[in-house]
Amino acid sequence: MWTEKELAIRINTAVEWLRTKVAEANAKGVVVGISGGVDSAVVTGLCVRAFPDNCIGVIMPSHSNPEDREDALWIAEGFELRPLEIDLGEAHTLIFNQVKQGLPSSAQGSQIVGETMSQGNLKARLRMSTLYSVANAMNYLVVGTDNAPESYTGYFTKYGDGGVDLLPISSLTKSEVRAWAWMLGLPQKIAMRVPTAGLWPGQTDEAEMGLTYDLIDRYLLGEDVPAEVKERIEKLHRQSEHKRHLPPSLELPKLERLD
Repeated sequence: MWTEKELAIRINTAVEWLRTKVAEANAKGVVVGISGGVDSAVVTGLCVRAFPDNCIGVIMPSHSNPEDREDALWIAEGFELRPLEIDLGEAHTLIFNQVKQGLPSSAQGSQIVGETMSQGNLKARLRMSTLYSVANAMNYLVVGTDNAPESYTGYFTKYGDGGVDLLPISSLTKSEVRAWAWMLGLPQKIAMRVPTAGLWPGQTDEAEMGLTYDLIDRYLLGEDVPAEVKERIEKLHRQSEHKRHLPPSLELPKLERLD
């Protein structure tokens, strides 16, 4: 692991990178969604350091665990950031109920195939739309919270939490994210909080991936991991390749001229 001095340098590099990218975009500041987890807490800390007067933290519960909101509020308060809170529960219910009613399976009274995943990803995409509504109104950029294991395995919602302008911690292992949390003054409760996207009750990252962050960290660092772990990680990486690229486009021959 990095020394404290090295960690401080890396954190300062991330802060300066945020400032540079915002300046290059002729934007005025940054917006970040605060979930209550360690990744969003660390990114919030970076954003506040980079733009102490031009940073908006948004808390977006949607039928969420009340503890998530409490932790998110605590994070915002700890960084002396006044958060914007927007409850997306009603919008989520309205949209998803109309989707269910309009699909053939609903008429038969059966559950939609992929219903849990669909409603969970809708939460993530509503949050993305909300962050961009705030960002567009203020001429800010949206800062994402994906770490290296999530980026590599595709553990993010396409056009949801993956729909952002900047990713300052996407090269960090989960272990280093926790180390940054400690350097930024976050408590053990946040640093070691069970990772969850809060997409449905009882959902956790590691259970959904079928892997621990520790094992993915070790794989990404080139350490030996069990063969079945390596196979699982590489399978997730292959299956999620489309998430890390722009959509493929069909290129047809063009007209030589209009007339």
